[in-house]
Amino acid sequence: MGSKRRGSGLPDVKRRKRVGFTEFDIGVEANGCVKIFLVSKPEEVDCAESFCISPVDLNQFFGEDGKIYGYKDLKINIWLSSRSFHAYPDISFQKSFKGAMGITDLNPVFQIMFGESLVVKKDEFLDTFSTEHNYIRDIVSNGTVIHSKVLEQHDDSSNYLSEAESSTTEHQVIRMDPSSGPVGQLYSRLVPLVLLLVEGGRAIDISDPRWDIYFAVEKESNQLGAISVKLLGFATMYRFYHHPDSTRFRISQLLVLPPYQGHGHGRLLLETINSIAIAEDVYDVTAEEPSDYLQQIRVCIDTLRLLTFEPVQPSVTTIASQLKESNLSKKVGKFCSDPPAGIIEEARKQLKINKKQFLRCWEVLIYLYLHPDDQKSIENFRTCIADRLKADILEKNPETNGKSLIDVPSDYNPQMTFVVFQAASEVKVNGGVNGNENNVQDDQLNQVVDKHVEGIVEIAKKVATHAAKS
Repeated sequence: MGSKRRGSGLPDVKRRKRVGFTEFDIGVEANGCVKIFLVSKPEEVDCAESFCISPVDLNQFFGEDGKIYGYKDLKINIWLSSRSFHAYPDISFQKSFKGAMGITDLNPVFQIMFGESLVVKKDEFLDTFSTEHNYIRDIVSNGTVIHSKVLEQHDDSSNYLSEAESSTTEHQVIRMDPSSGPVGQLYSRLVPLVLLLVEGGRAIDISDPRWDIYFAVEKESNQLGAISVKLLGFATMYRFYHHPDSTRFRISQLLVLPPYQGHGHGRLLLETINSIAIAEDVYDVTAEEPSDYLQQIRVCIDTLRLLTFEPVQPSVTTIASQLKESNLSKKVGKFCSDPPAGIIEEARKQLKINKKQFLRCWEVLIYLYLHPDDQKSIENFRTCIADRLKADILEKNPETNGKSLIDVPSDYNPQMTFVVFQAASEVKVNGGVNGNENNVQDDQLNQVVDKHVEGIVEIAKKVATHAAKS
């Protein structure tokens, strides 16, 4: 009797191998899931109402596409102490998974961003608010106070204030040498803010003794002798050798912490550097690749100084008077855009304003001398600006095949950016363009002129406002 075969009478079933599919992951941009908060006390940590630093481009730290991979519902809050400038990243997500792009290792990225100031444990971060509560005060107390202004002073005889509550608040600018240990450490903790908030920002070489750093601080002291110091911002400045026996100041970085921006602290830092330049009789003051906003502040400050600078007043007054005339002469137009070398040199010697900066201020200065209701003067002023810009753009250079760089104000204004312009071969150049209103080149040139004049007007209004308050 034959034995019964296993599985007889059952249909053949082919065994299928299990195939695992990688979970689809498009990643998330760092800018969309990472926030940075500046906090001054433990109670502000984990508080949604704490000051959020924005805008910040965090994508630059996460590869070419700026994305983080391998996390679902990722949320990262970075808490940055304004007391010690330690940073703590609070990372939360629903789950992690290994997709086609793997899982982004976050800790090395934060280590690159914040260096030695990174704290990975929350308890240790919270402890820094007490252990380093006077970190800023202890460091800047060894610096040289260049500027000091008392803001508030409560009368200690008041019936409503105790001695501990009665206090004096003052703003100071303090100069220090970043090559000294504690100051260099503080600067290293501030570098992440430079990288995050300053376009193209990079750390300076603190081992070079030619660097100076200026701290803008708010100092509060009471009748019992208790002193607290809050950092508002800082600037770094380099001393260049200038042949044969002089020095040039170059402002490298200027950063006011976001909560304190818009209150004149950046202006105070710049004015302090200008005053030191005059006191030390350096050659001039320059700025290294300033942002549009920084350049606007510099132009405002220097134009204000030139308003009361006697050597320029006769020339500006003369130009403003001639711009009222019906027939604008070429001589006036040239004088409007090309001031006498003598007053440029006097501004450099006495105010330490370099030539390039002087020319930026010159057009603003002329506009300030014009009456806003005198349409003829305003029209002639615009014509002078247009002639100068058009001549600059259309001046053919054989080495660049007719291409030229021209300073223009950006859409975000103030300062100047540049465009590359190439004159069309069929256009005849004689200090201007042909009169065809439909010519594309003519339209582009007029747009450049309009933006440039708008930039001048905007700065002039700010200068006039500050001058009225002085």
